[in-house]
Amino acid sequence: MILILGGTTEGRLAAKVCDEAAKPFFYSTKGSQQEISFAHGTRLSGGFDEQTMAQFCTEHQIRLMVDAAHPFAELLHHTVAKVSLQLDIPVIRLERSYPQQDENLIWCDSYQDAVDYLLANNIPNLLALTGTNTIVKLKGYWQQHPTRFRILDREESREIAHRHGFPLDNLLYYNPDDDETELFRNLRPAAIITKESGGSGGFNEKVAAARSLNIPTLVVKRPPLAQHFVSVYGEHGLRKTIEKLLPDFFALRTGYTTGSCATAATKAALTALLSGYHPQEVSITLPNGEWVHLPVAWVETASGEASACVVKDAGDDPDVIHGHEIVSTVKLNEQHKGVRFLQGKGVGTVTLPGLDIAIGEPAINATPRQMMKREIFKVMRHHPESLPNGLKTGVDVTISVPQGEQLASKTFNPKIGIVGGISIIGTSGIVKPFSSEAFVAAIRREMQVAKALSNTHVVINSGAKSERFVKAKYPHLPSQAFVHYGNFIGETIKTASELGFTHISMGIMLGKAVKLAEGNLDTHSKKVVMNRPFLRSLATEAGWDDSRLQQIDSINLARQLWDIAPSRADAFFRLVIEACVRTCSPLLSPATSLEVLLIDEEGNVVA
Repeated sequence: MILILGGTTEGRLAAKVCDEAAKPFFYSTKGSQQEISFAHGTRLSGGFDEQTMAQFCTEHQIRLMVDAAHPFAELLHHTVAKVSLQLDIPVIRLERSYPQQDENLIWCDSYQDAVDYLLANNIPNLLALTGTNTIVKLKGYWQQHPTRFRILDREESREIAHRHGFPLDNLLYYNPDDDETELFRNLRPAAIITKESGGSGGFNEKVAAARSLNIPTLVVKRPPLAQHFVSVYGEHGLRKTIEKLLPDFFALRTGYTTGSCATAATKAALTALLSGYHPQEVSITLPNGEWVHLPVAWVETASGEASACVVKDAGDDPDVIHGHEIVSTVKLNEQHKGVRFLQGKGVGTVTLPGLDIAIGEPAINATPRQMMKREIFKVMRHHPESLPNGLKTGVDVTISVPQGEQLASKTFNPKIGIVGGISIIGTSGIVKPFSSEAFVAAIRREMQVAKALSNTHVVINSGAKSERFVKAKYPHLPSQAFVHYGNFIGETIKTASELGFTHISMGIMLGKAVKLAEGNLDTHSKKVVMNRPFLRSLATEAGWDDSRLQQIDSINLARQLWDIAPSRADAFFRLVIEACVRTCSPLLSPATSLEVLLIDEEGNVVA
């Protein structure tokens, strides 16, 4: 069981991630103001002290705590730290994004440090954006100088201010629609004090508004956390760490794309080249802005270059690259600026248009290239002394996959014109277990190639068997015009329509056809099974007699319908085709037509 300490934006994110497991968890907040909903969690409110938290964790067999509370909830953090050590419960700290400390701001280690600065520098008045609970902490200043506190418009907040003797007329109430700059301009405080609350706390907006008006800004640093907390950022980092610390919580593990692995290997190699340090783990930034940690299998340095390897972990996704090495070799090059990507062993070459990569280039997609460039520039900025031309020094990156050429035969690559190896891909950096994301992305890439070759007609098939049968019907079409949809019929048709194909022919076997006819655009057996009452209704409409209708009740496979039907030309199969077209029609653009080709076990096509 997991206990989430929330009440924040990060708390909502933690609940969302845990809810995906479809298993019970607890979500705790001090108050009951936060609106949050989930399907499998239990909401707690009222807060914990050390004794009640320890008792709760023991009684409910808590095996992991996620601290997603406000960074300044010091008492709670201390309580979590003590209880976790006492009961040997691991703690994940779901962090916010914090900007680098700006030297133009006045950084304070504590509220007392801030009071001392304000008094020593004779600051005549102050606007405090630090919250109701800091009224008492800044009392040493506001008892002597005019101060305004901006707080939430709640009765409990006013009670706190009144209890500490703060004048209620000097309270301002937070409104999310307020313009910070306009507010500061109207109040014209001699200084502003805020806390290092991070991106979700609006820190950057406050600082930018104050800077635009030349108002000095004091910032109270966030308190340090217990060293045994495992810090993560974002939903992917959280899920991966839960999978590691509590392996049985999620039924399936997530993984990393080849692009993420190549990025981590590149960062590790460049770090070794510029600093001499061989990292065993590196953090990389995903396309959505969050960062994750990937283990590094090995690092080697040679004369003027360094190589690093990350072993592809696809989680529980059936990825053919899972468990194989992704290697990056980096070398500085004074002959050019920026990053140049070179082809290593096992990485394919692009030979056809339509993939957003120039023909002749190594098959490294745009998103992984951007990810690698970002990490390269980060490392370069940290080690400018090792760069002969400073940040203008060029970097050559060679990505290799030692087993890539053999593995490529098990992918879509040969059909889309990537030869000699695999492609380095990944739009999100994360592979979801058995996800449609990777398969649908591959479908789109295939169709982009077909479109780039000036095809207006695409033939979609469930797999090699149906493709073999329908190819004979369209001998004039190139191989790139035939695309496998697997089970993702809806996504495939939607993609073809979006890309502007004017005609779609769909080859389909009867097992998938009867599921599609009933309205299921994803025909995976885990999501939908053959519906005998539905088949009886179609057969009744087709005029089958009672003996044939009764036989439907005893079939185990849809293909047995071929044996029950009076003939291949029976109205039943026409009705199945018509129902398939009706299911798919809402996904078609007005300019796109759909032809459904029903295929029997001998390869005969019923149109």
